[in-house]
Amino acid sequence: MGVKSRFALFVLLCLLIAPLYAAHAQEPVYTVPPKDAPPPEDNSANPPRSDGANAGESSSKQTEIDISPPAGDAKTHPGADLDAASDTGEFTQWNPMKAMKDVEVGDFYFKKENYPAAISRYREALEYKAHDAEATYKLGAALEKSGDLKGAMENYLAYLKILPKGPFAEKAEKGIERLKQKGISASVTPIQPK
Repeated sequence: MGVKSRFALFVLLCLLIAPLYAAHAQEPVYTVPPKDAPPPEDNSANPPRSDGANAGESSSKQTEIDISPPAGDAKTHPGADLDAASDTGEFTQWNPMKAMKDVEVGDFYFKKENYPAAISRYREALEYKAHDAEATYKLGAALEKSGDLKGAMENYLAYLKILPKGPFAEKAEKGIERLKQKGISASVTPIQPK
């Protein structure tokens, strides 16, 4: 396409767009309310409230909320107290995605036979998601490989307590039998399903 034809196309487009721009650039049209319309309300002193509070009350006023547990909660939910977390005064935020990633990285280290790193990652996973069955079993396996047989026994038993018929239940039971043959006693008995 030649320069002259490009220029002619440009001029043609400008001539087509100019009226559209002129129509758009006009002053906006204002409508005048009818003469019998009521006057607008003056809400400048007391604007309407959506929270149901009094007009003079602050919307940021602190209201006391009862956060105490219901009566009999300790009896109906044993073991739900936060005494274990109060030892350090810190909480780890529950984050199952970070726990899953830690298990994945722990598996990598386990395959590379770097058992201390795998143990660290599995323990970190249990900080982000306490009582995670997979991390508990895999921590037991890594502890067994590293030589901490008592810790391995505790984690195998804890896994069976969490998931007695889980995907690693058979391996955990075999691990417990191996450790019993080595003279490691079971200090915690797993919960048997009914």
